[in-house]
Amino acid sequence: MKSALDPNRIPRHIAIIMDGNGRWAKKKGAMRIFGHRHAIKAVKDSIEGADNLGVKYLTLFSFSTENWSRPQEEVNGLMELLVKTITDEVPMMMKNNIQLESIGDVDSLPKSAYEKLMEAKNTTSKNTGLTVILALSYSGKWELTQAAKRIAQKISEGKLKVDEITEDVMANHLETAGIPDPELMIRTSGEHRLSNFLLWQLAYTEMYFTPVLWPDFRREHLDAAISDYQKRERRFGKTGEQVKS
Repeated sequence: MKSALDPNRIPRHIAIIMDGNGRWAKKKGAMRIFGHRHAIKAVKDSIEGADNLGVKYLTLFSFSTENWSRPQEEVNGLMELLVKTITDEVPMMMKNNIQLESIGDVDSLPKSAYEKLMEAKNTTSKNTGLTVILALSYSGKWELTQAAKRIAQKISEGKLKVDEITEDVMANHLETAGIPDPELMIRTSGEHRLSNFLLWQLAYTEMYFTPVLWPDFRREHLDAAISDYQKRERRFGKTGEQVKS
């Protein structure tokens, strides 16, 4: 499948809403955490696939601010799984020159998860290949609210004037400051919504929805999404004729 892709049109940044773990587990007659555990293979395949294709940024929606309201047993299991996964994958990231980053209210994570995340980010900070961004305790509305607060603070301190606020200023106060917006967003499990994910950054992103449940997502599904993306004409408000010219 890789050979069928145009190497000159590989998205620089891909974002994924990894959905369907609970439904996958339910089909197996198991608890939801069983689905989360079996989703690690999908994460590994996606990272490896993105890296091999030359993708520069891969953002994975790992845990939303809304997910804190799930049953405590599931939340605890997810946090334990997060710690184990980060610990296990650092050697692979170092071997493949992959950098780990995060966006979201990571201060709200349990101490063990926070410390492992910071340790992994520090260890991989000088790597220059693919950057994997974990969206943890994240939501788009939270991010926009935080950006507004940062801008308001600067205005109150006299460091910024109201008429100096531009789209670039706003973008530079987001969690993703310095990171290009995704060209492709993939959501698994057949749902067709953003679920409060990267609300600013996805303004002109191409959306790809697949019925595949996240634990079953593999390299061929990533390639299929990119293949679909490469068939699209990205106009950014212009006409097709303008883009072609």
